[in-house]
Amino acid sequence: MHVFQRFYKHVLMLAGMIPLGYTLAAQASLCPEPALDQVIEHRTEAGETLSTVAAQYGLLPATLLAMNPTLSSQAPLPAGRVIEVPPFNGMVVQVGSGQTWQSLAERHGTRADLLFEVNGCPSVLPSQVFIPGSNRTVVATASTSLAYPLSIATRLILSYGWQPHPQRDELVFNSGIALAAAPGTAVVAAADGTVAFVGESNGTLMVVVNHRNGLQTRYGNLAQAEFAVGDSVSQGVDLGTVAGSSTESFLYFEVRTNSTEGWVARDPGLYLAELELQR
Repeated sequence: MHVFQRFYKHVLMLAGMIPLGYTLAAQASLCPEPALDQVIEHRTEAGETLSTVAAQYGLLPATLLAMNPTLSSQAPLPAGRVIEVPPFNGMVVQVGSGQTWQSLAERHGTRADLLFEVNGCPSVLPSQVFIPGSNRTVVATASTSLAYPLSIATRLILSYGWQPHPQRDELVFNSGIALAAAPGTAVVAAADGTVAFVGESNGTLMVVVNHRNGLQTRYGNLAQAEFAVGDSVSQGVDLGTVAGSSTESFLYFEVRTNSTEGWVARDPGLYLAELELQR
């Protein structure tokens, strides 16, 4: 395999788009519970309608209709009827032969990485998936400014977003960026926050920090971490150092915002002024 292909595959694995070596522990820690596992049952009471039940859970009536197709949207619901209620707006779809996260995303007007995480980051595309709908609530905005995540400005070697796969004739979604950095380079906190995760993710050490206003940063491919879960960190403090690599060593960095569907990946270039200058 070509050196760049090995490097690129390593980064994609770290991003979660190639689930090789993806440990269950890391999956449980960094991905939300699958949306379909969060579906609850509501037993109706006299006088309730589809609209009143939907309002109780902050959902659209159309969502309940999609989950319970035999319901009536007009008449009062019979008392004692059991209704399946999802955690947020959306619908369940059956996955056809040959479909991928990307094809599902394109068909339903959403993002492949979002579908992947909403459904629990499975290593294999399941037979049915939950497609999130229109009630996403993102608290943080791109007006939030972050510090550069390395002690020195370096070269951008892999961008955020859709990328050509190095071996297959298809595009894959990269939910973060890779910054070239020599082994031992200090990795620093992009903002004040609290450490939410320290551990293995796709075969490398990752540190996750939660910040104010629903913002989160993730630092992957570390050699060691200087803090533990629950520790407070200040902007610019050393979180750890970059690990060595058989190809080109790098820091993998993500920015995410909190939403009703979990932590959604954002373009780090919207938050890092130094990164914009490299493009």
